[in-house]
Amino acid sequence: MDRKELRQVLRLPHIIALYVGSVIGSGILLIPGLTAELAGPASLIAWLAMSILVVPMAVTMGLLASRHPSSGGVSHFVRLAFGRHYGNLVGWLFLLSVPIGGPVLAVTGAQYVAVLLGWGSMETYILALLIFILPLVMNGFGLKLAGRVQMIVVALILGILLLAICTSVPHYDAAHFTPFLPHGGLSVFQAAALMFWCFIGWEAVTHLSAEFVDPKRNALRGVIWSAGIVAIIYFAVAFMNVATRSYGQEEGSATSLSAMVQLTLGPAGGWIVAAAALFICFAAHNAYSSAASRIALTLAREGAAPRWMGTLNGKYGTPVGGLGFIAAGGILALCVLGSGAVTLNELIALPNATFIATYVGGCLAGFKLLRDDRIGRLASGVSLVVTVALYPFLGWPAVYPLAVVAVAAFWRKRHTGWLARKKGTDFIAAPEDGEAPKL
Repeated sequence: MDRKELRQVLRLPHIIALYVGSVIGSGILLIPGLTAELAGPASLIAWLAMSILVVPMAVTMGLLASRHPSSGGVSHFVRLAFGRHYGNLVGWLFLLSVPIGGPVLAVTGAQYVAVLLGWGSMETYILALLIFILPLVMNGFGLKLAGRVQMIVVALILGILLLAICTSVPHYDAAHFTPFLPHGGLSVFQAAALMFWCFIGWEAVTHLSAEFVDPKRNALRGVIWSAGIVAIIYFAVAFMNVATRSYGQEEGSATSLSAMVQLTLGPAGGWIVAAAALFICFAAHNAYSSAASRIALTLAREGAAPRWMGTLNGKYGTPVGGLGFIAAGGILALCVLGSGAVTLNELIALPNATFIATYVGGCLAGFKLLRDDRIGRLASGVSLVVTVALYPFLGWPAVYPLAVVAVAAFWRKRHTGWLARKKGTDFIAAPEDGEAPKL
């Protein structure tokens, strides 16, 4: 081969850890309390429904990854189903989510520590910068190292969350489940829409499937194990949050996990939750930065991104060009957040919108590519209905993915002729998969 290849180093435990780490993100810190305040104990119906509905999404992504392993992930699936242009559009949707979503995760984790230490904005954002940069540096040294670290981090996350669940059991009170539906049936659907943020992440690890050991076997096994672990953890946390009525406290429902832990452990519980926040945000950012750097590599090889974004590290074979792009965009996003120009709640809506749009594209591709698999076709069809139904409830952030698509289409129209003259090929007519241009 005239170019360096990605190495198959991720075994089943690494894959499960990456999936769990990418799905159990900042949502576990925020959403259980917010949905309980929105729908009361009936929010548990939404948690149960979403825990079930997420399985078809996970299975769709797992089947696609096992059949078509590629660093392009969802964009590769869309490319196979509908052509390079649409695949590249989905690739950019995912890629542009991470330089925004990564800083959101980093600031979320840093704020939990800052509250305990009484830090100001400067110290908080310095810690956020460290949380954001460290996974990028780790990924620069290869996914074998990142996968091992992810296993340790995910084990710590699960341990802390299990501690929170178990220590809250003595404070269970059945009276907290009445009234069960205090805000009407519509509130349950609103809560379900809010919960989608908690279950985003299945698409992220598909970008790493080219580096799975035995992807045809391990991709689907990894996603099934992960879906079960995630569903149990989320529902257990949400259930005990309601059972102890830790939401709606003076500190706010967004910190209900901390309130739940402190019922038994007191102030020390705040430090436990702060540690959990750091681990959770680190693990999620690690998984997403790994995935996004690979999609940058694929886009560069397809001729849909600048060539420097496809640069590989000569020693470790890692996509340092993509990691550099994420680092530059993320630092800019941190500066915008630190300036107060936008709030964290406003910024988080943008990657949420692009992630759901990415799911829509992936489900459409799955419906076509898995047509000979009854389970795959059913899973992708159910997932497509769920994602399309939720998209209108995004509000104004739904415009962001449409804007990305419009700009990409405009760029293609304006630059196709210029690139054809310069490179002797059309902008979209890149080499076939597996025959990438020299870097």
